[in-house]
Amino acid sequence: MAHVEDRWYKVVRLPDNKTVRVKTKLFGKGLRYRVRYIAPNGRERSKSFPDRAKKAAEEFLVSVEADKFRGVYVDPGAGRITFHAYAEKWMRTSRMKESTRQGWEIKLRLHILPFFGARQLGSIRPEDIREWDTELTPRYAPSTRAVTWDVLHAILNAAVDDKRIGTNPCAATSVVAPKPDARKVVPWKVDRVIAVRTGLSTRYRVTVDVAAGCGLRVGEVFGLAVDDLDLDGGWLHVRRQVKRVRSRLVFGLPKSDKERRVPLPGHVASELQGHMAAIAPVAVTLPWESPTSTQLVTARLVFTNALGKAVNPAVFDLNHWQKALAAAGVDRGSTRSNGMHALRHFYASALLDAGETIRAVSEYLGHADTAFTLRTYTHLMPASQNRTRGAIDGLLGGSRPDDGLAEDTDAETPGQGR
Repeated sequence: MAHVEDRWYKVVRLPDNKTVRVKTKLFGKGLRYRVRYIAPNGRERSKSFPDRAKKAAEEFLVSVEADKFRGVYVDPGAGRITFHAYAEKWMRTSRMKESTRQGWEIKLRLHILPFFGARQLGSIRPEDIREWDTELTPRYAPSTRAVTWDVLHAILNAAVDDKRIGTNPCAATSVVAPKPDARKVVPWKVDRVIAVRTGLSTRYRVTVDVAAGCGLRVGEVFGLAVDDLDLDGGWLHVRRQVKRVRSRLVFGLPKSDKERRVPLPGHVASELQGHMAAIAPVAVTLPWESPTSTQLVTARLVFTNALGKAVNPAVFDLNHWQKALAAAGVDRGSTRSNGMHALRHFYASALLDAGETIRAVSEYLGHADTAFTLRTYTHLMPASQNRTRGAIDGLLGGSRPDDGLAEDTDAETPGQGR
C-alpha cells in the first residue's frame, strides 16, 4: 500500500506493548522521506525527499494517487530517455507519407536535434522551447521555423500520449508558435503567362494551359493521365501527382490526400487534344507513395520527358522552366512567386475576378480548408465597396414618395394650446 517512509527512524514495540521511535543506521544520511507506491503497471516506485520535507512527500503521494485514479499518471522514470532516442523511434514508427517523413527528418536533424538531442525528454520546459526558437529566429525564415515547430510539437505530443511526459511544453501559454510571413499573392498578368508558355519547348508548352486553366500543381500536371480527362463532359480529374521521394520518382495522392474534379475549359481541352496527337501519351509505372512500396501503379501520362518517362518536377524547373522565364524576361524569384506554382495563383485570381465563390475556388484548387483559400486570396476578391454604396443609395438615396406627414414645425396645431 502507498505510504511515506521515514528512513531515519523506525517504530519499535516494547514488551509492554508500547511503541517508541528509534534512530536507524541511516539517521542523518541522505534523503529522509521516501514515498513508496505501486504504479499502474504493477511495479513498485519510490521518490525520496530531504529532511523537513515530509509535507511535500505527502503531497506528492496524494497527487500520484489522484493521477492514477484519473488515468493521467506519468512514471517519473519514463522521461529519462533522451529526446534523440525518442524522436528517432517516433519518426520510424509514425504513420505518414514517405515524402512527409523525408522532409521532417531533415528538419529534425538540422534544426531540432542540435539543441534538444542530448536532453532527457522529461527535462524539457517551456523556457527551453522559447530559447530554442529565439536562436532560430535570426537564421531562418518564418516559414522554415513554422514547419520545424510543427515537427517538435508533434514529437512532444506523442510523448504525452505515450505517458513519457505530463504535458507538451510547446502548448504552454507563455510559448508563441512561429507563423509564416503573410505575403500577399501578386498574380501574373495574361501577357506574362503567354510569354513564358512561348518560351517552353513544344513538349511542355501545354503544361502552362493545364496549370493556368485548371489550377493544377506542378506534380499534378505531370501526373495527369489520359483516363483523367472527360473531354465530352468538360471535366478534368486530379487523381495523382508525380513527386520525388528519397531521390526516386513515385506516384502519390494529390496534396491533402484527396482527389478532385476540376472544370475543363474548351480551350484547354483543345490544346490537350492537339498535344496528345503530336506527342502520344506513354504508359508509365511507378511505386505508390514510397520508393520501397510493392504497390506499383501504371498510368498513361499526358506529359513525359524525351525518354518517355515520368517528368521529374525539379529537373523540369531547372532545365525548362527557368529558361522559359529568362526568355520572357522574368526574374527567377521564389518558387511561389515565379515558379510554375504562380499559374495556380493566376487561375485563382481569374476565377475570383469572374465572380466565382471562394468555396468553389478552394474546391478546384484542392485546398484542405476553405479558410486557407480565403486568407490567401481575399485581397484579390472584387471590391464590394461600390456595391455596398449602390445598394444603400438605391434604398435610401432616391426620391421618396409623400408619406402624408406634415413637416415638424414650431407652429401650433389648430385646436391645441401651448
